Amino acid sequence: MKRVVFVVPAGVELFDLAGPVQVFHEAAAAGAPYRLVYAAETERISTEQKLGLCGLIPLPHDLASHDLVIVPGSSTLRRGILARDGSMRTLTHWLRASFEAGATVASVCVGAFALAGAGLLDGRSATTHWKRVDELQRAFPRVLVQPNRLFVFDGRIATSAGIASGVDLALALLEREAGSRVAASVAREMVVTARRPGAHEQLSPFFALRDHTFAEVHLAQDWLVEHVGEPFTLASLAEIAGVSERTLTRQFRAATGNSVKSYATALRLEQARSLLQDRTLTVQSVAERCGFADARQLRRLWRTHFANSPSAER
Repeated sequence: MKRVVFVVPAGVELFDLAGPVQVFHEAAAAGAPYRLVYAAETERISTEQKLGLCGLIPLPHDLASHDLVIVPGSSTLRRGILARDGSMRTLTHWLRASFEAGATVASVCVGAFALAGAGLLDGRSATTHWKRVDELQRAFPRVLVQPNRLFVFDGRIATSAGIASGVDLALALLEREAGSRVAASVAREMVVTARRPGAHEQLSPFFALRDHTFAEVHLAQDWLVEHVGEPFTLASLAEIAGVSERTLTRQFRAATGNSVKSYATALRLEQARSLLQDRTLTVQSVAERCGFADARQLRRLWRTHFANSPSAER
């Protein structure tokens, strides 16, 4: 079981906390091995929006490599870090110790100031709310601050821009750890159907082309996402969607701009991209797992879509 420890500072921005919480809550409800923990230096705190939170546990000191720490933004936290307030030392020391113990540490919005105050961002790329980018750079010149980024990964450190981008970061973290299909399922449940990439990374087809209102097409897409490597026919997919083959074909193209076949191929290629990271698998084995006839077909489609080869991807 993987713990997701949400550090709840005084004056926390409610959506900075609630967005990522909802992502991992939905993932756990869907069967992913996550346990959510809410920790603070006091048992009660008040959010920036004056909502009181209670029942918070002390910062745990037994974190390990399977744990994830998320620090949402707080103006109180940012001001304390900038003022070098001694009351911030407990948190910054704990963040440093958690990272050294092997935990992944992430921040939302100005939560990045806490990571910087702990020295975790020295020599690393990071981002924060657009209003605070210059301030973060001035206060911590050793940080490689990246403007105009929704989120940034640098090893076991992840930072995001303001407020709503915390959802994008949480989905990206989930995708890295649990896979594209789990993350896509959570995004669909949250009606966040078009996840935004952090910068220039290609938007995963598991997330793309879901911002439409055709219920029948969503049913077909859901099946294709959950059964990437399995064979199907247009007739079987139309039966799942509860419409005729002709209607599904027409609605699918109207909703996505793609045919059913091309959409399914994009999913299979993305799954192959993920499996190719496992060097114990041969290209033939990857092809079979993703529903391609053989390695030759995978290589041909790969070159068409990505202009290189599966071996080059590795």
